[in-house]
Amino acid sequence: MGRGKRVRYYDYDWIKVIATLGVFLYHCSMFFNPFPWHVKNNEVDTNGILVFSLFLGVWLMPLFFAISGISVTYSLNNRSTSNFIKERLVRLGVPLLFGMFILSPPQVYIERVTNYQFSGSFINFIPHYFDGLYLDIGGRGNFAFSGLHLWYLLVLLVYSIISVPLFKTIARRKFRKSLFVLLPFLLFLSGVIETMGIGGWDIIFYFMTFIFGYYFLSSPEFKPALVSSFKWILPIALSTSVIYIVWFMIAFPKENSIQDIIFYAVKTVNCWSWILVIFYLGNKYLTFSNNFLKYTSEASMPFYVLHQPIIVAVGYFIYELSWPIAIKAFVLITTSFILIMLLYHFVIRNVELLRLLFGLKG
Repeated sequence: MGRGKRVRYYDYDWIKVIATLGVFLYHCSMFFNPFPWHVKNNEVDTNGILVFSLFLGVWLMPLFFAISGISVTYSLNNRSTSNFIKERLVRLGVPLLFGMFILSPPQVYIERVTNYQFSGSFINFIPHYFDGLYLDIGGRGNFAFSGLHLWYLLVLLVYSIISVPLFKTIARRKFRKSLFVLLPFLLFLSGVIETMGIGGWDIIFYFMTFIFGYYFLSSPEFKPALVSSFKWILPIALSTSVIYIVWFMIAFPKENSIQDIIFYAVKTVNCWSWILVIFYLGNKYLTFSNNFLKYTSEASMPFYVLHQPIIVAVGYFIYELSWPIAIKAFVLITTSFILIMLLYHFVIRNVELLRLLFGLKG
């Protein structure tokens, strides 16, 4: 691949910003839904909020890895391998370490206190933060080596480094319409390899979407093929969402059963089809730039790094209150969002050291 001036696809920037907001809302929903999380409301919701969580949870993180694969295309096209790796270590590794040692301890402390696994002040908890590895919510270990929600940065950093030799030696391929069927089939087959599940999928699944982003979704032929195929992609996305959510809520299949295999197939097709729907909508409506996009595009990384610690902290102050769920949801979302944006606008983006810690360019 020769180097040249990068063509800026603003729809991908918009998708990244909107997906970051989606992660924020998803983690707010985790405070209320029945799934384990770092702090839970004293009343859970098994209806609307659960449906929202199920809908977003299928495709949100795979979308991030697909976008990341696309961005690597342009990063490698304009950088040497050594500069690319250096840039990844700084932009991903530094926020990861900051989250691991500064942002994660308060979250683990709140989880331990609200689950009656520790009693005492946060100061008293700090030495115990290094007692064992934090492997899952409700586990015994405390040291969050993945930075909790920043596992995405850790996994993306590993993917970026180990993939460079592959990306440098094998040229990107044209996107053909047959890949709309072939790629989800390959994603389904990746489910046979079970390594470590996180965020609803195995890390091999995320690696596949990352690879697809680089090799196929960044191809000039991808968008025209997507436009001509959208008429059947949207119905598939909508129908598989209904099947997946209803099946999950009514009769979750038994592990390793035939129903479980079919359920996973539905989930895979649903994930892939919504990624395509989002790319189609972005290409149709979001191919422009303005000052709002420039501001939010830069803010998206600090927002992602900071959002969960803020949500967990606000949740900790309201989880025992007897307010209705709707009131708590409003308070949690608005208070957390305002705090994050105030910290970013007035502090993080104006202090050189904080820009580095939150993954911003100097």
